[in-house]
Parts: sequence; structure tokens; C-alpha cells
Amino acid sequence: MYLKNLNLETNNKVYLWMSLAMLSWAIAWTNAKIVGDYLSFYNIVFLRFFLGFVSLIPFIIINKSPFPKINNLKYIIIPSLLFFAYNIAFFKGTHYGLAGKGSVLVTTLNPLCTVIIMAIINKQILKKEIIGVLLGIIGGIIIMNLYREGIDTMLNPNNVYFLICALTWGVMTVTVNYAQKIINPYMFIFLCYLFTTIISLPFTDLNNINLADLDFRFYLNFFFVSIGAMSFGTSIYMYSTPILGPTKASVFIFSVPFIAMGTAYIFLNEPFTVNIIVGGLLSLLAIYIVNKK
Repeated sequence: MYLKNLNLETNNKVYLWMSLAMLSWAIAWTNAKIVGDYLSFYNIVFLRFFLGFVSLIPFIIINKSPFPKINNLKYIIIPSLLFFAYNIAFFKGTHYGLAGKGSVLVTTLNPLCTVIIMAIINKQILKKEIIGVLLGIIGGIIIMNLYREGIDTMLNPNNVYFLICALTWGVMTVTVNYAQKIINPYMFIFLCYLFTTIISLPFTDLNNINLADLDFRFYLNFFFVSIGAMSFGTSIYMYSTPILGPTKASVFIFSVPFIAMGTAYIFLNEPFTVNIIVGGLLSLLAIYIVNKK
């Protein structure tokens, strides 16, 4: 199997690949806003997942991943519906809302939602999980200077899309964890992308997708949004979730704002301020605390 050949089963390797996945997600926030200027959100989601499942076909063939039993396909439908809802909210949020502040809302609330859901299911929550999540939230607030923002800014009605993102992703992380114990993880990821493509099709206006009219700027940014952030980043996240557990996997998301700021500093010469360093260190500490044995 493709990911198995990467030795993801060892935790150190999982941490490395999860870090790379977070890097792909961090870059995708800006890409998503640019792509949203070209096509409707539904058309983008359709193309994103269509390209996602097509790109995984060679891995499915090479790894000879078994197709699940028909009665197990129900474990794919729910994550696929959540995928669709998350992506529509994601692209609407980055287009209408505040992409920078929204990224922090999503990346801080995602782990929080996951921890709460797992606490309800397991009827317990570890002290280190509470400490880690709180540190991650504080880190995100510091990175983006949210404590200096007016309450009206954060209560922008369009930011509700980011809250939808956080909730749907939290539920999806938990469902993915259980589904991959029943279905081959590679086939599961592949079918999730395929099912989400099918789900998005009724909302897609194929007549308004003229690939010849799209320029290099679109294709470059769409590549990072689809192949980089989803085919690579999301696939790694989904595969790693059952290995680490939903809570441990979700707290890696705390690093996304810090990584995004770091890449902006390296490639765009944007300022790398003290609050970014402090908030970033808190976010990394949160990941360490939750994942330590």
C-alpha cells in the first residue's frame, strides 16, 4: 500500500507526515480565496473532489486496495456528506469572510469540537487534552492578534461559515476514525472523494465550467487546493487519524496559522512578529502535550 510503504505506522513518521499535511493546508488558505474568484463554490468543490479521486486511482490499483462490502458503504456516506458541507462552507468563508481571522477560527475550534465529541462518546476527557486544547486556542488568538479586534469584526455574519467548518470537521474526524477500522483506509479515502464528487454533482453547473477560459493563476492555485491540500494533506490526515486517535490528530491543526505565517514570511516577506512566535510556540506546545505518552 502506498502510505504503508511510507512507514506511517510508526508514530515518529506519522508526526512528520502530519506536519507536511498541515503545511499543505496552511498554504491552501490563500489559494482557496483566489480560486473562489473564478468559479462558483459548488463548481470548485466538484472539480476539487473529482481531481482528488482521479489522482488516487493509481495508488488504489498499485496497492490492490479491496472494495468494501456493500453494507459497509454506509460508513462512507456520512463522511462524504460532511466533506461536502465543510468544503462549501470553507470556500464561502474564505470568499465572503475574513480569510486570515477565519483560518484561526477553524483551526482552533476544529480540535475543540473533536475533543468535546470524543469526551461525549468516551464519557471522559484527559487533563492533558484540556490543557493542550486551551493552549492551542490561546496560541491562535495571539498569532492573529484577535484580542485587539473589535467584537463586531469577529461576529461578522459571514464568519459563521468557519464555525460550520469547525463543527463538520470535528464530526468527520470522529466518523473517519471508526470507519477505517472497518474499511481499508486507502479505499475509504478514495471512495469518500468519489462519493463527495457525486454528491456535489446536482449542485454543479457544468455549462459554466470552461477550462479553456481559466488562466495560469487559477490552475496554479487550484493545484495547491486540490492536489496539495486534499489529495496529499487531507489523505494523510484521514489515514493518520485512526493511528493517533481523533484528538491527537486534530490538535495538529493548531499549527496551521503558525505555519501559514512562517511561509508568508519566507516567500512573501511578510512580517514575522513576536506574537506569531509566542502564539506558534504555544500551538506547538499544545500538540506536544496532547500527543505525549
